[in-house]
Amino acid sequence: MEGCATDLYRHPQLDMDIDSVKAIYADTAVSVREHGSIDDVDVDMLINVSFLDDEVARAWKIVPTEPIIVRLRFSLSQYLNGPAPSVEVFQPSNREGFSLGLQLQNSNQPSSVSTLFSSCFGFYPSHVTSRPVFSPQRVAVSAVKSPAHITTKQLVELLFSSQAFIQCKSAPTLQHGFLVQVMKYAEQRIPTLNEYCVVCDERHTFQYASMLKPAVCSRELCVLSFYALGVMAGAAEEVSNGAEVVDLLVAMCRAALESSRKSIIFEPYPSVVDPFNPKSLAFSPKKKSYDRLQKALDSIMTIREMTQGPYSSIKKQMDTIDPLAHPLLQRITSSNRSHIVKLPLNRQLKFMHTPHQFLLTSSPPAEEARFRVARKVYGSTSAFHGSHIENWHSILRNGLVNASSTKLQLHGAAYGRGIYLSPVSSVSYGYSGMGKGQHHVTTKQELSKRYNRINTVQQERQGQSRFLQSRNLNCIALCEVITSKDLQKHGDTWVCPISDHVCTRFFFVYENGQVGDADINTQDIRIEQEIIRAIETKPI
Repeated sequence: MEGCATDLYRHPQLDMDIDSVKAIYADTAVSVREHGSIDDVDVDMLINVSFLDDEVARAWKIVPTEPIIVRLRFSLSQYLNGPAPSVEVFQPSNREGFSLGLQLQNSNQPSSVSTLFSSCFGFYPSHVTSRPVFSPQRVAVSAVKSPAHITTKQLVELLFSSQAFIQCKSAPTLQHGFLVQVMKYAEQRIPTLNEYCVVCDERHTFQYASMLKPAVCSRELCVLSFYALGVMAGAAEEVSNGAEVVDLLVAMCRAALESSRKSIIFEPYPSVVDPFNPKSLAFSPKKKSYDRLQKALDSIMTIREMTQGPYSSIKKQMDTIDPLAHPLLQRITSSNRSHIVKLPLNRQLKFMHTPHQFLLTSSPPAEEARFRVARKVYGSTSAFHGSHIENWHSILRNGLVNASSTKLQLHGAAYGRGIYLSPVSSVSYGYSGMGKGQHHVTTKQELSKRYNRINTVQQERQGQSRFLQSRNLNCIALCEVITSKDLQKHGDTWVCPISDHVCTRFFFVYENGQVGDADINTQDIRIEQEIIRAIETKPI
């Protein structure tokens, strides 16, 4: 132990709880640092996050080979009988802007770690007649302390009635001591963070499915706090480093906004803070203004076409043309709840004959885990899903869902309710709108030459915007689907009624009316092998 304070009394229960952690987990699962002559002690709980899928870890900006550290600062002499400890959550090489840590330690919400720690500590419960009063201000800070007059021992019963424990699969108990309880709580809480707002930590009220990335909810106070905390500043990195993905997100937003069905499919309507009045919203779902939103979006597109310089230059020009353009761009990028990354050349599927290929994952940890269990039992295969580009603004935020017999349904449900898929590309191309209007149907030889030519040009013009050069985009997703008896096959048209049995894996975009190879069949052994190779390649 570092900096041992030999002249201060050390509470014996602290050592007992530390020994319990070491016995159940490992000696390396906890570390202790005393602060010289100060009656303080830091206890670091090392939470192993290697159970997270690599793509989930990347989407959450977590280093899967490093533990998440929950650092609690107690009174050395009083331990749990003293004031509630301060809390800090971080990774050793990932401390600055560790958003997942901020969500875990969010100070004032009933299911946050900080509130759990600051209001629910104790050896064994004593009778509690009232809850502590917390400030209504919603902020996330690096270390939080509860009111000094509240002792941890008084409030332990709140732990077992709190929303946080109700949400856990099984509530940890004090059988092995408080620190073991913290470990078990964190292990159960971390995989479900995507289900809760990053500010208020209340469960999302999305209409359809749980999505991969943690996000702010639609409550106005949360949106304002999210902006004030600077969390949206992360959009700067995405705009500067992932220009083509950002252009794609903007193109999807534009397609939904210009659709005759925008009142149905342009969801969620963006909540954007007024740059001149940070306490109010310039765009709000409660007062929709499609025309003003279109004006701001047009300004984004104009600047992205003109400017290929650094992010600061793009932002400056947007602010000059339309002060709402840059806040809208931030919202478009930060509200995307799917993990979408441009595929490098060595991982692209050449048979798709487009340079615009992306990894696309939207399944959260719990759903992905269920999918893998089902895959072991029933097996899986690949199939295409086609949907018009105007629908993807919503899909990336609400999930790929069973839209049959709902207001979202665009095509007829000839084979019943479910997600429509096909092993044959031409079938899904039809659902995406490809092949309608003026399209040049090319031969396979022409497709290959064009694919190679565009990739060569792109390598010479790194960072140049491409999507905004075309207002005629089509797209198609390649999914993995569970081959259980629930999967209904009607020739080349498949229907999966269980949303959890379909996971998106890849996404392909075609520009200027170009049409991909209509003869691709995912059941062809050569095609199947190339898909497996791309999936199993080391994550991007």
